[in-house]
Amino acid sequence: MYVDNFAVILLAGPTASGKSALALALADKLGGTIINADSMQVYRDLRLITARPSVEEERRMPHALYGHVDAAENYSVGGWRREAAAELAAAEHKSRAAIVVGGTGLYFNALTRGLTAVPPIPKQIRDDVRARLNSDGTAALRDELERLDPRAAARLNRGDRARISRALEVMLATGRSIQDWHEDAKAEGAKAESAKVEGAKAEGADLLPAVRVFLSPERDELARRIDARFDAMIDAGAIEEVRALMARNLDPSLPAMKAHGVPWLIRQLRGEVTLEQAVEGAKRDTRQYTKRQATWFRNQLPEFAWVDPDKALAAVEAQLLALAKQRLS
Repeated sequence: MYVDNFAVILLAGPTASGKSALALALADKLGGTIINADSMQVYRDLRLITARPSVEEERRMPHALYGHVDAAENYSVGGWRREAAAELAAAEHKSRAAIVVGGTGLYFNALTRGLTAVPPIPKQIRDDVRARLNSDGTAALRDELERLDPRAAARLNRGDRARISRALEVMLATGRSIQDWHEDAKAEGAKAESAKVEGAKAEGADLLPAVRVFLSPERDELARRIDARFDAMIDAGAIEEVRALMARNLDPSLPAMKAHGVPWLIRQLRGEVTLEQAVEGAKRDTRQYTKRQATWFRNQLPEFAWVDPDKALAAVEAQLLALAKQRLS
């Protein structure tokens, strides 16, 4: 036992870096609850294609926020943050370690720094942008965003449907760049954190204990893991899982419909590409995504300690011990 009361352990890292295995090992040692921070593993329809923990693993240790959202829902960062906060409170009440694990940077950012206070987008604007996204395509909206908000456009991948449409919605609704809203939130978060630290110092109180680790495998090893994991998904029945999702005829702009591997396997099921082409395309997209994940975390959440997966358990234990010493000092 490395902690004798509530602690938060944040385990981040790229897809296939070994986060789930580490979380399970820590939960075994600490008596912890594993809380999902992967935006695709929340969807009920996507157990195999997102490499969600198995039924046996979920029975072995408490898991939360896995597979609890229907694929027809456009689940939000705000919704996840509210539910994650409730799970943290439950873990604290039981004096369990709360092990938050995943690769969605926006989830970790929202949990540790709060949400960007963008006003609600009027339904008419949102519906119009989504209709044009479907009729005109991502490139047309990207060109419009570049004219209206070149700063935001410059930061987005040209094929990122969700973020391009979101940035355009914000600009059309508020007349301000989404980057401005992010910067405002960051400034407010810094002020709040400073006030929290100063208040804790004045009262002699401890801040919420939090371990922050980002698993960083060597690039070739990560590519090997991605390939092996996707092959295992196919062997386990991922094609049938995607076939069932496809049969629901959901809006293709929904997040669940864009999970890694889903678009390629849908194309394969429609006869547009071979299985070999679909598998290679999905693997390639995943490898490219992990590069963006790493860049995002390095720039946006620099407080995470980057560690080799083989050394991650020791790194977590070291941070837990350091937190314990802080509580005793």
